[in-house]
Amino acid sequence: MCANDTDTESEESHCSTPDSDGEVAEEIAIISFERKLDTARTIEAEIEGGYDRVDIIEYHGDVFAEQWGEYDCFVGLMASGIALRKSAPLLEDKWDDPAIVVVDEQFTWAIPLTGGHHGANQVAHDLSQLGAVPAMTTASEAAGKQGVESKAKALDAHVVNGDSTVATNLAVLNDELGPVARLDGPRAVLVDDDVTVLKRNEDSVVLGTGTVSGVRKERVLTAWETALSELDLGFESVEFVATGARKENETGLYEAAREIDAGVVLFEKETLADFEGPSPSRSKELIGWPGIAEASAIAGGRNHELLRKKERFGDAVTVAVGE
Repeated sequence: MCANDTDTESEESHCSTPDSDGEVAEEIAIISFERKLDTARTIEAEIEGGYDRVDIIEYHGDVFAEQWGEYDCFVGLMASGIALRKSAPLLEDKWDDPAIVVVDEQFTWAIPLTGGHHGANQVAHDLSQLGAVPAMTTASEAAGKQGVESKAKALDAHVVNGDSTVATNLAVLNDELGPVARLDGPRAVLVDDDVTVLKRNEDSVVLGTGTVSGVRKERVLTAWETALSELDLGFESVEFVATGARKENETGLYEAAREIDAGVVLFEKETLADFEGPSPSRSKELIGWPGIAEASAIAGGRNHELLRKKERFGDAVTVAVGE
């Protein structure tokens, strides 16, 4: 799977850290010195809407040890050296350990220390809304590429075999990882150690979306909201946004997806051709691509079915809903 669509031809995806089985959770502790509690409350107000639980805990020497295992991510409002010295003896396994990100009181830097792929990078990104520069050091993110853990988050899935991600993320870094292959069961799958298996989490819908180039975030959000409301659904029901690989650099689409806390999954032309929708497509006539909104909604849906055929909203956005 890999975004530029279009059914509508151009006119010009919170701190989630896996536990031992790869499931994700969203429970954050902001660790703060007493004199910085007002700043901690500012952080809480900024990020609490995106997570299941955000608590503020006053710092003392054993706070990390006492709270270890109680939260999925620690936000240390402190020097990185303090967080490192207090947490280092507690670290055992990247899939079990909580993520840790530190931020200074002036919101200059947000630095993931552990669990970059497992929540710290996401929290650092969230803290950028307060002005902090997210200092990503994981290789794939530093190179501007999507690691397999990030792919899992976009798909509302979790990694089943965590040890495989070293090899697959190296392949991401070297542009050697192909599309995510979807296998519908029941079936048995035999994989080697360098194949990462993703398992989806909960039932929800897929927003198949086509846009004109340069579309504004607000127009995308309005189209999605209208399409979902007619099904008596809201943004919380969206598993991810699906589109064609041609929209990979469509900023407005990605901004809209971030607004509703959804990932964007990109499908190649060949995949979309296998899941072509029932409605006529202008893009197929003009450029040979299947109707992106319906095809991506069908391809991304668990049941490969449409809940809502495509509709064009204005001259900018086309939306179909898949399940």
